[in-house]
Amino acid sequence: MTPQTRRRVEFILDNLVWFMLIFVLAVFSAFIPNYFQPSIFANIIEASSVLGVMSIGLALVILAGQMDLSVESVAALAAMGVGILFCSAGIGMGFKLTPEWLAVPVSLLAALAVGGIIGLFNGFLIVKVKMNAFIITLAAYIWVRGLVVAVSGGRSAQDLDPAIRFFGIQRFLGLPLTAWIAILCFVAFSFMMMKTPFGRHLKMIGGNETATHRAGIRVNRNLMIAFVLAGATAGLAGWLLTIRTSGATANLGVGMLFNAFAAVVIGGVSLKGGVGSLPGVYAGVLLLSSINTAINLMGLPANVTQVIHGLLVLAAVMLDTFKQTIRRSLA
Repeated sequence: MTPQTRRRVEFILDNLVWFMLIFVLAVFSAFIPNYFQPSIFANIIEASSVLGVMSIGLALVILAGQMDLSVESVAALAAMGVGILFCSAGIGMGFKLTPEWLAVPVSLLAALAVGGIIGLFNGFLIVKVKMNAFIITLAAYIWVRGLVVAVSGGRSAQDLDPAIRFFGIQRFLGLPLTAWIAILCFVAFSFMMMKTPFGRHLKMIGGNETATHRAGIRVNRNLMIAFVLAGATAGLAGWLLTIRTSGATANLGVGMLFNAFAAVVIGGVSLKGGVGSLPGVYAGVLLLSSINTAINLMGLPANVTQVIHGLLVLAAVMLDTFKQTIRRSLA
């Protein structure tokens, strides 16, 4: 195989999800009535905001050759914390600040802090104590969700502070501000991964941790930062989730982990680490959102929806294996 052909194959593998997204949108637009219209596409982008931000943190740790199964529960805890503080109905305390706009930065910092602290705790056990990432984050997935139920007593918070809810109501170029926050996050983190030493080192660690350590790169520090960022972005996803629902419930976000996992892998991030990009992850999120929108328009029952979601996760793993096989043949 010539170098030029190899580069073309690599380009197709790296951008396969974008071709898949275009194909799926074309098929749905052709066969589903009322699918091909600006309002539907705007809804797809809007609906992908929470999942997109959550997928960023998950992608970071997978690129580093690690795993974080706690992001869904962390988002739920951050959402519940914001809901209890800044909702005025249900179990909400209706916390008021003067001036009122301070509710936005305070609630956002609280959500980021909750996520960052849990990410730091996970990272310490995994990086410093050398415990298994899958087991530690699975345990966090369970105990953090239990904490959500314990804190809320199984009840919900409603009627979010208008200053915070503004981000879900106000639109710019046809999209709510929550969608623009997700897009800006992808732009910022994509720049970080492509243009900063931290981003390059993180992918090197995922590719070969031992060789990266021998090259003088501080592996443990970079992995700790990755887990903290995963927790913080999950906290931000929880903040956005509170805005979308104008409150919080104990079962908020249940099942999002599997969709985030599917989006990351379909987006081109290898489960073995070291391969993938965040723009591809965003395409994966948009692909899942497009499929969910089509499911809703067709009015499929919930049990069929669950089957489709399960098959998507299976397809994501199979696609990752297929791409790894091709890359090995190119080596």
